[in-house]
Amino acid sequence: MNDLDSLLTLLTPEGRALLDEVRDTDPARELAVATRLRRTHPAGLVSAALGQARLRQRAVAKFGAEDAGRMLFTPNGVEQSTRASVAAYRAGRLAALGVGSVADLCCGIGGDAIALARAGIRVLAVDRDPATAAAARANADALGLSGLIEVREADVTEVDTGAYDAVFVDPARRGGRGRIFDPEAYSPPLSWAVEAARTASRAAALKVAPGIPHEAMPEDAEAEWISDGGDVKEAVLWFGTGASAGAVRATLLPGPRTLPGSGLPDPAVRTPGRYLYEPDGAVIRAHLVAEVAEQVGGGLLDATIAYVTADELRPTPYATAYEITDRMPFNVKKLKALLRERGVGTLTVKKRGSAVEPEELRRKVKPQGPNAATVFMTRVAGAPTMLIGHPAR
Repeated sequence: MNDLDSLLTLLTPEGRALLDEVRDTDPARELAVATRLRRTHPAGLVSAALGQARLRQRAVAKFGAEDAGRMLFTPNGVEQSTRASVAAYRAGRLAALGVGSVADLCCGIGGDAIALARAGIRVLAVDRDPATAAAARANADALGLSGLIEVREADVTEVDTGAYDAVFVDPARRGGRGRIFDPEAYSPPLSWAVEAARTASRAAALKVAPGIPHEAMPEDAEAEWISDGGDVKEAVLWFGTGASAGAVRATLLPGPRTLPGSGLPDPAVRTPGRYLYEPDGAVIRAHLVAEVAEQVGGGLLDATIAYVTADELRPTPYATAYEITDRMPFNVKKLKALLRERGVGTLTVKKRGSAVEPEELRRKVKPQGPNAATVFMTRVAGAPTMLIGHPAR
């Protein structure tokens, strides 16, 4: 049974009832549950229901338990869909621009369309994959948003978006061999998405991989990197926001807290101070470490590494501050002795500019004791260095 057939059978009364029955199935008991259910239900339907239950469990992290428990997913849909908090932030930004309708191209299972509709925006959601489009349609119905979301199964390159205020494009960035890093190998290519954005009557947003090279971004777009709970989730190329061409910003969720770029030069390298600041990943991706360094009155430990050091503790939402108690050249034996002397049993290992893996270091130093510490394996002015400390209070 293919993905489309599985979804369609789950939309029948028998399929919905079976989905409810297997909702909280423990993966360890799945075989026993399947054996029991196949006595009274078709084997294909049982497999589809249990498979969907697994997908819903995976989707909780992105959509929350309430929505995930009502939605339908495909395997790729769970993997590639936008986290609900990020989609809600982006939808809110479009609504603030006065957008009342959006053509959501490459809509997937409908995560972004749902967020847009909940922001009061009318959505045309388009995807060429039959199973994915069916899931998006079912999800709009399940969440009571079908009045605002029209789902169309079509090739996005053939859809007329002229009747909509804005365009949102989320190109496929995975292929048969995994992630695609070349923006022109996206489906559709980034160049096509950019041209579609430029024709939007009011605004446009293009979702791209957070690792996109800055030189690959169109000069007339505003680029935004978004993190959620400290994890970088995506980059967005915006058109029609009123920002200057080539503007960059980093946005941290929850919040949101947004750090705009101000064109500062790279910070100077300086000797380590009492505090080390680890900028949020979105700040680093947006090349805004200099803005953080200015906020805290600091400089870089090394010209090629995004660790900021300063003598004073200054609060900033865009970096995590650590108080450094010890500094030593890279030497595992000396680190082990220091940790034993301090009674450190809980060791957080962070690395930037070091080839040593955190788990490898933990195995070698064998931390034991009631205390906790953080060790940074990095470089200071080019020299391999270990900095030991703890989160600043």
